[in-house]
Amino acid sequence: TITLIGATTENPSFEVIAPLLSRSRVYTLQQLTDEQVKTIVERALIDEDRGIGNLSVVLEPEAFELLVGIANGDARTTLNSLELAAHATTPDADGSRTVTLAIAEDALQQRALMYDKAGDQHYDTISAFIKSVRGSDPDAAVYWLVRMLEAGEDPMFIARRIIILAAEDIGMAEPGALAVAVAAQQAVHFIGLPEGAIPLAEAVVYLATAPKSNSAYAALNKAREDVRQFGNAPVPKHLRNPVTGLMKKEGYGDGYKYSHDYHNHFAAMENLPELLQGHRYYTPSGQGYEQYVADRIQRWWGDKKGKTKEPPRGEDKA
Repeated sequence: TITLIGATTENPSFEVIAPLLSRSRVYTLQQLTDEQVKTIVERALIDEDRGIGNLSVVLEPEAFELLVGIANGDARTTLNSLELAAHATTPDADGSRTVTLAIAEDALQQRALMYDKAGDQHYDTISAFIKSVRGSDPDAAVYWLVRMLEAGEDPMFIARRIIILAAEDIGMAEPGALAVAVAAQQAVHFIGLPEGAIPLAEAVVYLATAPKSNSAYAALNKAREDVRQFGNAPVPKHLRNPVTGLMKKEGYGDGYKYSHDYHNHFAAMENLPELLQGHRYYTPSGQGYEQYVADRIQRWWGDKKGKTKEPPRGEDKA
């Protein structure tokens, strides 16, 4: 019996022929967490056979955090850097080797940025990034993006924030922003770093320079308030689906207007529960593409649902 064991970063479903794959047992190895990488480093420091225990290495806390932070789920990167740093450290009088932050930085050939993925620096930096995009400042947005990437932030975390930004802060003013953000997430997932930073930067610049509107986000919050306050208000009978004879007798579907049978494929009728009729959730901002949306709603509904909530603010204001 011959047993072959192989490891690959490629997807076996695409790279291995089906007959061979069907006779193989495939195990998927997931990225290591920071805590798991820390455990591996601690073992390497004391293991004299498979680690560097014979070198009596002492890792300063800052150096420890830096080496763990650059792993990005792959302990081999950290272990290689640890070994290089250990051998580059001059032994003390007692034979121990103290690896400082400066030595670790030299081993990595990069400067450690002050950034704790679970602490204040993490939240402060992502806050600065989000507010720079929202504030239409492409220079600051790209700067904070690079700060996060260089400090070892998970690019998928950044991509998720970009997608949320596209929907929350650009929204209906430039609906295509959401597609750009999702495409950037798919791109960085597909190609990884360092090249994955390029589509992230493109998406960030696109979002920062796009017109802004939070009208969809505001509509969501207003509707959520009503749902929580008024509960399950009854569905109007004309909007109910009369799937049985009894339902038809009860008046389900009576008075419903099929939009496509009317001029311009629009028929004005009440679609909210009776208790909530007249409530307004979505109000166009008048920014970018949303101005066309506002005009369309005005043509359809007149003053009942039309008009924007502004005149446009800032530089667009007369």
